[in-house]
Parts: sequence; C-alpha cells; structure tokens
Amino acid sequence: MIHPNTELKFISKAIGYGVVATEFIPAGTITWVLDKLDREFTPDTFKTMDPIYRDIMDTYCYRNNKGNFILCWDNGRFVNHSFKSNCLTTAYDFEIAIRDIHPGEQLTDDYGYLNITEPFEAVDEDTERKVVYPDDLVNFHKIWDAQLKNVFNKIVDCEQPLKALLKNELWQKIEHIANGKVEMDSILNNYCNAKNQTHR
Repeated sequence: MIHPNTELKFISKAIGYGVVATEFIPAGTITWVLDKLDREFTPDTFKTMDPIYRDIMDTYCYRNNKGNFILCWDNGRFVNHSFKSNCLTTAYDFEIAIRDIHPGEQLTDDYGYLNITEPFEAVDEDTERKVVYPDDLVNFHKIWDAQLKNVFNKIVDCEQPLKALLKNELWQKIEHIANGKVEMDSILNNYCNAKNQTHR
C-alpha cells in the first residue's frame, strides 16, 4: 500500500503517470508496504498467461527474492524509476523516504533493486549510470544500505500512517535497529539470482 498523502498524476508523454506527494513526507517515513491485497505470481503462472496479461505484468510488477512477480493493487505500481530516487526498499517488504519529499514531488524508486528481467535504458539524469540491469542489487547494495542506515533511525520518530500494516514483531525489530541494538539486514536479501536473468 502506498502512503496516503500521495496521488496519481500525469507527468509527461515520455514518462506517463507517476505518484506525487500531496503533503510533506519527511525522511524516514514508510512510503510503501507490501500488503495482503498485493498479488504474487510464480514464473510458471506468468508463462501460462495470455500475452496481454504478460505485458501488464512486465510493465507493473517487480520480483521478490524468490523470483515471483508482485503486482501492487494500488497506485504503488505507478512509482517511477530514478537513479536519484527519494525512496528505497528495505529487506522487510517496505520502502522508506531517504530524504524529505515535498508536495508536488514524485516518489521514485531505483528499479535496479526490483529484480527486473531485462536491462533498460532509463531517462538521462546526468548520472554515471544510464542503464538499469537485473544484477544492480549485487553491484550497488552497499551504497543503498548506507543510504538506508542514514535515515533508518528516523522511522520511529516519524508519523507512520502505514504502521498498522506492519506486524508487531517487525516494528519491534525496527525499534531495535533504530536504537543500535540490532544490525539492519542488507537490501541484498531482496536479490533474485534467477538463472535466466540477463547480466552485463
């Protein structure tokens, strides 16, 4: 489920629609949580689908560390890619804002940690990276882990509208990580090492 203080908005012809903040979302806010309405499909199920459904899945799904396709039921599926993303996923099936997000600003993910099946050339943002690859998690997880650790302690201090979707045990673990009692699990735990991935 995507953060409630967001809306779907047309960005441009090149990009299409995106998810935009309607209110200030401070760094450390949980911006998305995998919930019970999100759908999970195995690769075998995907292969048996009609082409029209496979095209939709290719566009809107990410893959978890099991290689299964996850289709978000709400506007979360419209979050666009950026090499300078303001949100990052964690090893705990939720994403957080790694910097302040202002009203009217898009919420963005780096698709490099979403286990894409094929490389794609992204919109040029004057960054060293120009292409998103299926194995980006292997190559950049240390950078993303550092960005997460920089704001993870803020989770317990921010207002969290999506907290009700987290199990009590997970929230306790978040508190322990924030207080330095437990080490944060690496984002690399999300990596799907599927044999059919296209690597560099």
